[in-house]
Amino acid sequence: MREEAGRSDGGGGARGPAWLRGNVAWLSLVSFLNDAASEMIYPLLPLFLTGTLGAGAAVLGAIEGAAESASSLLKLASGWVSDRFGRRKPLVTIGYALAAAARPLIAIAASPWHVLAIRLADRTGKGVRAAPRDALLAASVAAGERGRAFGIHRAADHAGAVLGPVLASLLLLVFAGALRPVFALAAIPGAIAVLVIVLRVRENVPAPAARPRPDTGQQERPSLHGLGAILPGYLIAVFVFTLGNATDAFLLLRAHDLGVPAAAVPLLWSALHVSKSLWSVPGGLLADRIGARQAILAGWAVYALTYVGFAVATTATHAWLLFLAYGLFYGLTEAPEKALVAALAPEAKRGRAFGAFHFAIGVGALPASLLFGILWQRFGAPAAFVTGAGFALAACALLLRVPARADGLP
Repeated sequence: MREEAGRSDGGGGARGPAWLRGNVAWLSLVSFLNDAASEMIYPLLPLFLTGTLGAGAAVLGAIEGAAESASSLLKLASGWVSDRFGRRKPLVTIGYALAAAARPLIAIAASPWHVLAIRLADRTGKGVRAAPRDALLAASVAAGERGRAFGIHRAADHAGAVLGPVLASLLLLVFAGALRPVFALAAIPGAIAVLVIVLRVRENVPAPAARPRPDTGQQERPSLHGLGAILPGYLIAVFVFTLGNATDAFLLLRAHDLGVPAAAVPLLWSALHVSKSLWSVPGGLLADRIGARQAILAGWAVYALTYVGFAVATTATHAWLLFLAYGLFYGLTEAPEKALVAALAPEAKRGRAFGAFHFAIGVGALPASLLFGILWQRFGAPAAFVTGAGFALAACALLLRVPARADGLP
C-alpha cells in the first residue's frame, strides 16, 4: 500500500526518527556504495587516459566536460518526468543501474573514445537519478527534518568517496599496479547498490490525480512554470555562486604548488572527503534549526574565506588546513541547499524543482572552470582564487534578497 507523501519513510514499521531509517537510510547506503565504486575509478582515470591510452590533457578535459554537460541536461528532464508520472523509484533505479553497468567497462577500453562513451553513460545515469532521488528523499521525512535527512545522505556519499580510493590503492598492491582489474572490480559495490534500491527503497509519492486538460494539440514539455515566486531568485543565486566554484582539481593543483608531494595528494583528497562527511550531518541539523537560507549564507562565506586562504597560502601545511576547512563549506551547503529547494517548491512539482537546481549548478560549472583556468594561466593562482571568492560574496548578496520565509523553517 502506497503511503502518504511527506510522512512516509519507507521503513516498514521500523522505530526511530524517519531521517535515520527507511528511505533515508537505504538511499544513503546506496550513495555510499555507488560513490565507493565511482571513486575506485575516478582518481585513476587521468593516469589511465594519459598513460595507458596515450591521450592528452585536452582529451581528458573534453571527456569530463561532455559527460557533465549531458548529466546537467538530463537532471532537468528527469525531474519533470518523475513529476509527470508521479513515480520516482523507477528513474532512480534506472539511473544507478546504468552507471553501475557502464563504469566497469573502462576495464576493456582500448581508446580514449571508448572512455568518452562510458563516461557519457555513467553521467547519463547520474542525470537520470539525481532529481527524482532528491524528491524521494524530501518526501520521506517531515518538513522540519529535511536538512538532517539530506545531511545523512551526503555524509554517506562522502564516506563512500573515502573508501573508494582506499580500496583502489589496496587492489593496486594486489594486482601489481594494474589498473584494469581495479576498474572491473568496481562493478561489485555498484551492483549491490542497485539491489538495495530494488529490494529496500519504497515509492512513497502518490501519483497525481488525473485531471482533464484542454487539448491544445501539443504535448506538455519540461518547464519551470509553476515553481513559485521565490525559487527562481534562489536558483539565480546558486548559479552565480557556481560561476566562482571551479572544479576541485584546481585545489589539488594548488596544493601541489604549495609543496604537497604527489604521493600525498590521494591522502589529501581522502582527508577532504572525511571532512565533508563529518560536517554533513551537523550542517543539515543547523539548517533545520536556524533555517536553510542562513546555513547556506554561512557556508558560502566559509567558501569565500577558504578561497582567499588558498590565494595567500605559502606552505604545504596551509594546504592541509585549508582542505579540512573546505569540508565545512560542503557541510553547511549541500544538505541545506536541497532542503531549501524542497521547502520552496510545490510538492507536485518538486522533481522538476530539483532538476532545475541541478541544472543551474551544471550549467555554471563548465564556464566556472574555464574562467578559473584562464585567470590562473594569465594572472596566477591568487587572482583566480580571489575571483572565486568574489563570486561567492556576490551570491550571498543575491541570496539575502530572497524573502526571509525562504529559510525553510516550519
